[in-house]
Amino acid sequence: MRRLVKEFTSQLTEALEIGNSANLTAAKNTINNIVITGLGGSGIGGKIATQLVAEQLKIPAVINNDYRLPTFVNENTLVIVSSFSGNTEETLEALEAAQKANAEIACITAGGKLAQIAKDNNYNLLVLPTAFSPRAMLTYSVIQQLFLFHHYGFINNHFINDTKETIKLLDEEVNDIISIAKKTAKSLFKKTTVAYSEASLEGVITRFRQQINENSKSLGWEHVFPEMNHNELVGWAGGKDEYAVLIFRSSFEHSRTSVRINISKEIFKKYTSTVLEFEAKGDTFLAQTFYHILLGDWISVYLAELHKVDDVEVKVIDFLKAELAKI
Repeated sequence: MRRLVKEFTSQLTEALEIGNSANLTAAKNTINNIVITGLGGSGIGGKIATQLVAEQLKIPAVINNDYRLPTFVNENTLVIVSSFSGNTEETLEALEAAQKANAEIACITAGGKLAQIAKDNNYNLLVLPTAFSPRAMLTYSVIQQLFLFHHYGFINNHFINDTKETIKLLDEEVNDIISIAKKTAKSLFKKTTVAYSEASLEGVITRFRQQINENSKSLGWEHVFPEMNHNELVGWAGGKDEYAVLIFRSSFEHSRTSVRINISKEIFKKYTSTVLEFEAKGDTFLAQTFYHILLGDWISVYLAELHKVDDVEVKVIDFLKAELAKI
């Protein structure tokens, strides 16, 4: 996993090349809404992509992590089907539902059944490089979603230059990011990770929690401001020192949300000695998003080392899939 995280910016570069070289066709009908269906690393890429361009999207975009699709899906819906392996059973069943609804379908995958179905039906297809760990391919997923949004006319192409500038930034900051990650991992050792951010970064902290789960083999949870101020904040009456709070900050936060975070962190400190804040670097929201993603990935890798666990293996998921295959 360490090697794959080291390749983060080279992956972004290759992701741009894939998107720029894609041969995509126009939609058959007017698109009134978008559904992105996928699980795990493939699903969270859609969440992050939609949050990156939330101010540009003029139509609703829904993230779907299930076998079923929303009942509103019809011939005026763009369904983006994302599965790195191309064989995710939930995603393939959702694809069948999209086909029955006569939706506009575009696929993002490295192969498998999904790639074959896309080719057989002439669906727009973005092919990712193969790798042994799908969750390490998030960069490809996010960037391809953005290329699809641009192709269908939902966003401008500024994300391309923003990504190039982000690559430069992350290459310059990587040593500092690694240093912060190592120190943070030590603070998280033998603790339960609690990640917070503004709602606009929800995809980022969900990704971070997923990496803590899969790479570090640890439990944890995440929540966003201002929503957590209306429920979870009360739960901190049961807080304890085994909880380690990580707050991912952005200069693009709503001013009132920033105030809420500053007040809330003082409340957290009454119950735990570990309250850490991370200020994203970068001049664009895209840069700050990928800064936090890379930081979170490195934290999970170093925490895995402290736990002395294999940060790649997901044997329990393999077991689950094997058991499901018997039914």
